[in-house]
Amino acid sequence: MFMFEKPLGMVDTLPNLYEIKKKTRQAMTSTIEHWGFQFIETPTLEYYETVGVQSAILDQQLFKLLDQQGHTLVLRPDMTAPIARVAASKLYNTSYPLRLAYSANVFRAQQREGGRPAEFEQVGVELIGDGTTSADAETIALMIETLKQAGLENFKIAIGHIGFGNALFKEVLGNQERADVLRRFLYEKNYVGYREHVKNLPLSSIDKERLLNLLKLRGDIEKVVEAKEMISSQEAKNSLEEINQLWSALEAFQVTDYIKLDLNIVSHMSYYTGILYEVYADNVGFLIGNGGRYDHLFEKFNRAAPATGFGLHIDRIIEALNIEEEQNFHCVIYSQERRTEAIAHTTELRASEKKVVMQDISGIKDVDAFTKQFEEVVYFIGSKKEEL
Repeated sequence: MFMFEKPLGMVDTLPNLYEIKKKTRQAMTSTIEHWGFQFIETPTLEYYETVGVQSAILDQQLFKLLDQQGHTLVLRPDMTAPIARVAASKLYNTSYPLRLAYSANVFRAQQREGGRPAEFEQVGVELIGDGTTSADAETIALMIETLKQAGLENFKIAIGHIGFGNALFKEVLGNQERADVLRRFLYEKNYVGYREHVKNLPLSSIDKERLLNLLKLRGDIEKVVEAKEMISSQEAKNSLEEINQLWSALEAFQVTDYIKLDLNIVSHMSYYTGILYEVYADNVGFLIGNGGRYDHLFEKFNRAAPATGFGLHIDRIIEALNIEEEQNFHCVIYSQERRTEAIAHTTELRASEKKVVMQDISGIKDVDAFTKQFEEVVYFIGSKKEEL
């Protein structure tokens, strides 16, 4: 019954899509390398007690298995935690800041079929050891350039700060459990549910209005002025000051046309501590990437260090690009008595960077059906060469 089925959330990558992914990946990784980031690889399998626990991915989304010694392993659910493990151990004596990058598949189990893959490829970077907003600006500017070099034009990056919402919820609600309910609405982009829930809370009309006004803090940098009037805690002030500093740095990179402010962004990644952002593009119903600052993750590996980074979802970028790859393959069809000539001609074509299939005619059932897929077909059959 499972002969042609795949596990839930797994996908096959057929030849045309594979070629598109390869070119997109090469454009992205080349851009990242030109910004001075170095690529590394980490194991597909990690220990649950280290990377699995620290990944901030929900436990029910982890693929778990046991090794021969009885240790619980996980298929890596993200790349940030594995890179943190490497940077906190093998690269710890390397002079910080570190600029590391990756292109890798990650795995997150799905409970039901809903268009979300259980295995997908990410390209991303981690800038480790620099706690300044300059580092956040650099990674955001790099992300924009990476998307542009991949061919994407119509995209926006929504930037927020985890500290502002936390400060507002703490001041108004004073209860972590009540705050988590509102965070869930924001994470799911369920703004109708958020409004209805706020209206039913046992709060003063002023406090309800403050919570509802959080949803209005989206747009240009001037929204920071409105945010300052909503809350006076030092944590909130620090968050807004970081936003202002970040915006100034992004202006220097000349990328603010791609940026909008969104102070009600909430991430499912629990390790974010400051600036965070999400990337949206036309033609795609999901985020194509996200990132932010996570200054406390390295403490879990006993090597405290500030860090920031992003991850981009290649398949969703390709969906946003909405392109179809033309294979442009050539074909040389030959009979066995003219094999030597066919090999020589094929070698010549391949030397000129052409993709060439070489096929014995006796191995083809339907010549017309077979040759339709090629840009050019050359025959070495019988006593002469015939070109079509």
